[in-house]
Amino acid sequence: MTGKPVPRPSVAEIRTQLRAALKNAMKERDKLAVSALRSGLSAIDNAEAITTEPPAASDAESPIAGAAIGLGVTEAARRELTVDDVRALLRTEVEERREAATEIEGAEHPDRAADLRREADVLESVVTG
Repeated sequence: MTGKPVPRPSVAEIRTQLRAALKNAMKERDKLAVSALRSGLSAIDNAEAITTEPPAASDAESPIAGAAIGLGVTEAARRELTVDDVRALLRTEVEERREAATEIEGAEHPDRAADLRREADVLESVVTG
């Protein structure tokens, strides 16, 4: 062994991995995997969103009261997540599904609990893979 560090994937590579897995799941018509992967991608997108301030009031000459005027005036930069942030976010999604599965199984819904565990496994494969 040479002791070389294993390169860590970037956030973009994790996103690409999720999208590729989503595409495969869609081709295979695997509804549970599709749901889990879409949920993971959405969680990343939501974490990148920032709270915005309402746009400054515009001139009184605007045809629409309170409308923002100017190119890019309503655009907002997105939060930049690190690889650790994305992995933690996906781990949280996995943990939430496993906890929900445990609760649902106690309520005598073993089939839905199994579905949640499978969704957790799909997301976990991305986190560990």
